[in-house]
Amino acid sequence: MPTGQILLADDDAAIRTVLNQALARAGYEVRSTGNAATLWRWVSQGEGDLVITDVVMPDENAFDLLPRIKKSRPELPIIVMSAQNTFMTAIKASERGAYEYLPKPFDLKELVAIVGRALARPRGAAPLGKPEVEDIPLVGRSPAMQEIYRSLARLMPTDLTVMIMGESGTGKELVARALHDYGKRRAGPFVAVNMAAIPRDLIESELFGHEKGAFTGATARSAGRFEQAEGGTLFLDEIGDMPMEAQTRLLRVLQQGEYTTVGGRTPIKTNVRIVAATNKDLRISIQQGLFREDLFFRLNVVPLRLPPLRERAEDVPDLARHFFALVAKEGLATKQIDVEAMEKLKRYRWPGNVRELENLIRRLAALYPQDTITGPIIEAELDTRPMPAMAPSAAEANGGDDLASAVDRHLTQYFSAFKDNLPPPGLYHRILREIEGPLIGAALAATRGNQIRAAELLGLNRNTLRKKVRDLDLQVIRNGR
Repeated sequence: MPTGQILLADDDAAIRTVLNQALARAGYEVRSTGNAATLWRWVSQGEGDLVITDVVMPDENAFDLLPRIKKSRPELPIIVMSAQNTFMTAIKASERGAYEYLPKPFDLKELVAIVGRALARPRGAAPLGKPEVEDIPLVGRSPAMQEIYRSLARLMPTDLTVMIMGESGTGKELVARALHDYGKRRAGPFVAVNMAAIPRDLIESELFGHEKGAFTGATARSAGRFEQAEGGTLFLDEIGDMPMEAQTRLLRVLQQGEYTTVGGRTPIKTNVRIVAATNKDLRISIQQGLFREDLFFRLNVVPLRLPPLRERAEDVPDLARHFFALVAKEGLATKQIDVEAMEKLKRYRWPGNVRELENLIRRLAALYPQDTITGPIIEAELDTRPMPAMAPSAAEANGGDDLASAVDRHLTQYFSAFKDNLPPPGLYHRILREIEGPLIGAALAATRGNQIRAAELLGLNRNTLRKKVRDLDLQVIRNGR
């Protein structure tokens, strides 16, 4: 049976009652209070084996109290709760020595499990402190983002290699920068390199540098990105597009901690933190022989998945306000968004993710003179109206039509729906997204629901097809299997 005394501080009596009961059932002795002064008195008198405290209390903010607690009793674990569920809340909790940060509301079983781990852990060194930073690099209060915040807070004091996975536009470089700017290497450089933007025959030179005369046009020695990032963080974006030759050299760097320049012979020691990112499923790339499995495991020490915006629609209002504040600093007018418009933004699927939302906000601020953005404006910009129905034909349903004919018919029907009027603004950027569903549906109809054959017809991996089926919610596929 667990043992230990828990000091609980929260100004909400109902929360104190619920937590007291849950912790008591788990076998802990609990002392609870609604103010910081009493909590500090108990701690300074040597009471308690663990502290659970809310951030905002009537007499003092917990973030002001935590440094005093850590100075007085550095080994006392502290769990911070907060309804102010932002990235900076998680970072401040970590900086001030909290063992864990829990955004409200949270699962009671999770809290009890965290308490058990905290009391069982070996006592460690004090956490890293850092100066206050005003800018908030990540925005969102959804459960998915809260988990990202908590993971980042744990990773800040480490040098662990991180693999960030997510669709284009989800903010992978922003997360990498946060790891650097709030981590132990923040005094060093942050160097980003996009593998997809560099010609394949120049990637090794770009990463590792080259000596004079190493190849035609190498008229002088050039430092590579590893050398530029020395002592800091090297962000390898779109790592899945790295050619095999460069993958082999990168693997050696990760294994041995040194590299040679192109045309050079003397090994150079390196001290950088690697953060990689990809919008691809690298396990599929491994199966296709396009990515080294051993390199994947070297890079995937800590995987972080960034959710697409459609999976965290509750964050859209906060993100919109954040982007309006940014454009206001740039001299553009800030706007209000009415309820109807905000609902349309939240229902939109955002194929371009957070980047698409930011671009929309900039467009709204620059092009619309009115102070309030309304539903019709959003509808015109994003064309949130339902698309014309494209039911499969009888031939398709029977599997008797070839794929090319099915696709041609869908495209014809798609555009003929607008033959008497100009397509609404914002339509064209949706064409690929809206055609993709019928295209996959046609392939599955032509193969009588056989996903393996449909994937072959479409030139997709079966796992990729399954993901698209799930994302597009294609009922025809589920009925056909």
